[in-house]
Amino acid sequence: MAFVTTLVGCATPPPRDPENLCAIFEENRDWYEAAKDTREKWGVPVHVPMAMMYQESSFKHNAQPPMRWFLGFIPYGRASSAYGYAQAKTVTWDQYAKETGNGWSSRSDFDDAIDFMGWYIYKSNKINGVSKWDAYGQYLNYHEGWGGYKRGSYKSKQWLVKVSRKVESRSKRYAAQYNQCKEDLDSSWLWRLFFG
Repeated sequence: MAFVTTLVGCATPPPRDPENLCAIFEENRDWYEAAKDTREKWGVPVHVPMAMMYQESSFKHNAQPPMRWFLGFIPYGRASSAYGYAQAKTVTWDQYAKETGNGWSSRSDFDDAIDFMGWYIYKSNKINGVSKWDAYGQYLNYHEGWGGYKRGSYKSKQWLVKVSRKVESRSKRYAAQYNQCKEDLDSSWLWRLFFG
């Protein structure tokens, strides 16, 4: 029990300024390294999975769908098995773990969660031809699944189209912010590596 408490106590709190990608990475340098690793591994631009993650969990490590209630007071489970930073469903996470060999991965670990999102974005590009830079199309794939996107299931969900546009807009803001601080983030990391 003490071990579990220790793990929970060490969880990274959500960033103080989630609207600013530079501030997020300044506050959590290890997140920046994980985001860069995802970019190198899956060819995914840093700002797209970060914008999607903000939408999914607001960067909360233990985020999950709300509990459903019977008669307003008897809990009977959650709307889905989605959990963690990426709000990944169990079956999709298991597929990711199997395909990547990342069997020890955890949905509440930022490094694993952003790698999962990189994998998903990469696959959406391969399966449905959606550009890795297209946050709008990528989020629709993420929400509806590859088959659902292919069938156009989102077309009857105006609320989802609206949310996807919001993700697209945030992604563009994140990209512009990142362009302003990328050099500083990289140089300060190198400085710490050699002189820190």
